Formats: sequence, C-alpha cells, structure tokens
Amino acid sequence: MARDTWAYRDVAVESVADPVTGRLALRPMAGQAYASTLRVQCSRKLLDPALYPAGSCFLLSAKLTDRLGGEPFLYAWHGDPVTVLSRAQAKKFLAEYRRIRI
Repeated sequence: MARDTWAYRDVAVESVADPVTGRLALRPMAGQAYASTLRVQCSRKLLDPALYPAGSCFLLSAKLTDRLGGEPFLYAWHGDPVTVLSRAQAKKFLAEYRRIRI
C-alpha cells in the first residue's frame, strides 16, 4: 500500500531531554497546529546526542496518527529527508506558517 503523501505536513520539532528517562525526545515547537506535548516518532538517528545535542531543531514531514485508537502522536517516516534548522530558521518557519485563529 502506498503512503498517503497528502496527510503529511511540514512540522518544526526540537529535541528535548525527557525529565523521567533523561533520553532525548522530539517535540513540536510552540506556535504550530500541534501541541508541544505531542510525541514524535521518527528516525532514531535524530535522537542520538552525539550527532544532535538537546535543543537541536529539525523540519520534518509528519502526520498525526494513533495506533489502534491509542494516544495520538506525530509520525515521520524514517526515509524522508530531514532538514536541520538553526534557531533563526526555525523562528522564520514558525512566523510563516503560524496557525491563524478566527
């Protein structure tokens, strides 16, 4: 079955240290349509502190999903290209794609 590419959106995420385990985890950056507490499932390479320290920002193509009715999370396919963003680039992306409130 082919991937539904229409379901994927660009999402700016940043790596943060999990307060319980101490391992890195990815979370959406504030100012987007997704809550910053939402889990992100992606390539393990992005969670390697030797390659990307805590606070690293990435631009992923991700979709909102849940596994058999479980808790929703963002899923980024491990084969998609990932863009490493500087803080300035992330700020610019968030300013361009800010969610409009009515």
